[in-house]
Parts: sequence; C-alpha cells; structure tokens
Amino acid sequence: MGCSSCGTGGKVAGCKSNGGCSTGGCNRMNVFDWLVNLPINDEDSACKVIEVAFNNGSRKDYFRNSTVHNLEKGDQVTVEGISGFDVGSVSVTGEIVRLQLKKKGLNEFEPEMKKVLRRSSDKDLEVQAQNKAREKEALIQSRAIAKQLNLAMKVSEVEIQADGRKATFFYIADDRVDFRELIKIYAREFKLKVEMRQIGARQEAAKVGGIGSCGRELCCSTWLSDFKSVNTTAARYQNLSINQSKLSGQCGRLKCCLNYELDTYLDALQSFPENAESIQVAKGYANLIKKDIFKNLMWYMLPDSNKQYPLSIERVRKIKQLNAQGIIPDELEPVDVTTNKPKEVEPEFVDVVGQISLRSLEKAEKKKRHQGKDQKGGQQKGGQQQKPAQQLRQQQPQKPQQGQQGQAQKPQQQQGQRPQQQSQQGQKPQQQQRPQQQGQGQKPQPNKPQQQKPQQGQQGQKPQQTNQQNGQRPQQQQRPQNQQRNNPPRPQQQQGNDGTPPQQPQA
Repeated sequence: MGCSSCGTGGKVAGCKSNGGCSTGGCNRMNVFDWLVNLPINDEDSACKVIEVAFNNGSRKDYFRNSTVHNLEKGDQVTVEGISGFDVGSVSVTGEIVRLQLKKKGLNEFEPEMKKVLRRSSDKDLEVQAQNKAREKEALIQSRAIAKQLNLAMKVSEVEIQADGRKATFFYIADDRVDFRELIKIYAREFKLKVEMRQIGARQEAAKVGGIGSCGRELCCSTWLSDFKSVNTTAARYQNLSINQSKLSGQCGRLKCCLNYELDTYLDALQSFPENAESIQVAKGYANLIKKDIFKNLMWYMLPDSNKQYPLSIERVRKIKQLNAQGIIPDELEPVDVTTNKPKEVEPEFVDVVGQISLRSLEKAEKKKRHQGKDQKGGQQKGGQQQKPAQQLRQQQPQKPQQGQQGQAQKPQQQQGQRPQQQSQQGQKPQQQQRPQQQGQGQKPQPNKPQQQKPQQGQQGQKPQQTNQQNGQRPQQQQRPQNQQRNNPPRPQQQQGNDGTPPQQPQA
C-alpha cells in the first residue's frame, strides 16, 4: 500500500504518521517501532541518534540529531553527505535505535558520526526530484559504456545524491574487475563524483524486488537485512526433495527461508536414535529411508523388496539392542499407519418441510397446454378458409385447345353454379372471370337458379359445399378433371354456332 492509496498529496490520512506509512508498503525495509510509546523520564538521557532511509529504504544510515527539532518517523530531513547534502526519510527514532546500534556494534557517542542539518525545505525536495529523474538514463548509459569496454560486470542500480554531486554505481561481477578506465569515462560523461560498489546476487534481488513462490514480497526486499549461508543439508534435514528449480529463489541461489525452520527440525531429530541407518532382521539388513518427525516414525526398506516399513522409535531402539547382543529378530513389526478415524457417513436427505403436493402446478400446466392447442387450431382454421379460393383459381383448367373445347366446357358450366351460393356467404363469384378465358369478346350470360337432376359428372358437389361452409380444406377439388376423363365427350352438333353450350330447359 502506498501513500497515494490512503491519502492525497503524499500525506497519509488514516494512519496519522505525518506522511510516513507505518504498514510497510511505502518503505522497503520498514521497521515497526514497538517502543514508541515508552515514557521518557529524563530527556537528556534519551537517544539523540536517528535512523534515516534513502532510496525507498534500500539504504539506511545513522545520523546524530543536533538540531532542536523533535523528529518523528516519516519526516523528510536534510543530512550531511559526501561534499554536499542528501535528503532522506526518518525510519526509526528513540530507544529502539540504541538497540540497533548495539546489534551492529556502533558507538552512540562517536564524534565522527554525520549530523542532521535541518528539516528538508521545498527547494531541497525540488533539487532531489530533478537529480533522481536522471538515474534511469544514467543506468542505461553506464551499461552501454561497460559493454563497449568488454568488462565482465553488470550495473544493477545507480543512486545519485540529492545535490547531484555524487553517484554510486552498484554492480555485480564474479571476479575482480579493473574499472579504472570506466570511472574516468563515467566522471567525464555524467560530470559528478563516481563511487563503484560491488554487491551480490541476493543484494541485487533485494534492490529490484519481486514476488516469491509463496505469493508474498521477497523477504530480502521487505525485512531481511543480513544474509546467512544456505546449503542443501538444510533441505535434507527437512526431508525435502533436492530439486534445484524449487529450492532456488529469484536471485538464483538457495532460498533464505530454508533456514527459518531448520532449528525446529534439529531439535525434533534429537529424540531419534543415532547410528540407526541399518538394522538386521531374519530377512537381511533393512536400510533407513527417511524420518518422520511429525509422527515419530522411521521408514526402512528390505533388500529383496521395494516396500517401505514404518517403525516406531521404541521398536528401532529394541532391535538395535538385540543386534548388539547378537540376537536377530524375525520380523520388523511395522506400525499400521492407516487412520483409525471412522469414515464420515453422508447424511441422508430428510424432508423437514413435509410432503408437498404438486397437483396444483400440474393442473396449471395442463390448462396452458390446452389453451395453446386451441389457439393453434383456430389459427389453422382461419388460414384454411382463405386457402380454398386461391386453390380453386390455381386448379381451374387452362384454356382448352381446339380439340378439347367440347370436353372442357361442360365441367366449367357445372362449376359455374357454385359462385351463386358462395356469393351469398360474402365471397366473390368466380364466374365473372371465367368468360374472359373461354371466349373472346363474349358477354357472360347471367346464371339463373336452376334445378338440375344429379348427373354422374355432378356427383360430389355437395360434399365440397359442406366442407367450404365448415371451413375445412376441400379434398375433392380435383374431381372435375377426373370426371372429364370418365364422361365421354358430347358431340359438337349440340353446341351453338358460336361455340357456346346450349341452354338447358328450366324445370
């Protein structure tokens, strides 16, 4: 968490630390002052030394507060530098500084200790911001110059003093590097005093920072200041697999956290018997595979099998005593490591509400289904009432040819009687359009209601009319064509001179 996330203008609004965030996010190597509320009886005996952090906590140093100001954590102060001044942030004050000095072997009353000059003014902070903006460009140029000189080194960070008179170049190298020519080029290029400082891979990771495999920030960039040597024996004591990719950190070295629990494992291993790498039984010598300090078990393997046998510490000691007396036991008597916990039985489903009847829901669904079917049926009937008129037009026989005029005129005359009944129901008669197809320039004769005897060709007209009245689709609309085939054509002598059929006598 940075200052911008909990306040505005660089001032923290919530934690009341006067601009310095006490949670550890604003500073890399933040220290919690747990003696800050300790009452001081004598002000003369209070510690006058303060700890100041530079470059977001990557570098810390101690200065004597010779001013009359009562400085607190987070205050920006201007301190003595190399041939100039530097600006830093107060990280620790009070009695805890005295404990840190004892830990590092420094004298509190050393006369050569640098002093605090004043609280940082706006001008000091402005000059510091201008010089800090040059660090990224200086890092790129310094790496390019070192590459041109073919030096086996890597410049990891450049830190410029607040007044811009000095720059410290942190580099990594496996062997000693002759950078006398490099310093001259740096001083001529950047026009300041140059200091070269060699660091290791772990210090580089601390300056760069990052996220570890545990999901937290790196220990070296947050709180770890002294680096102890780590070897693979620490992993063996903790029964960890020797996998270099899993045991190495971002710096390429073994993880520092391997030493955190090493003392606990060493204390637990003291209760295990010594010199128990192999024990003798009737089947041969059993070799020790691993030790389980959590269950106090020792795992052995016989030479003729790949099975591992867990033995308790008391059993191993007893076998060692028998072997010392020259007695060889018959079996190892391994321990049953299966859990004796009873399996949890899943509870059966119990209806605490009671029986619920779903008949009301089923009835509602049935009503919806019937209503949907009725609506679909009504739409289909409405569409079928409009279809017969169009189908009759399409199914009317085309204009007869010269040889078939006599055959086509009789069915047309029989069909011409239907429009009189359909016109009474509000439908347009189709007889008005047929004479235009049958004759050229002839006026249609009005059809009078006539009573005719049912003939063979007129059978089936009544079912068609009843179907049309009921709104059902007629199925016998094509019968006139079939009747034409069955009925023999009438002789042409019965036709008039103009080709029209003779009128039938009225009843």
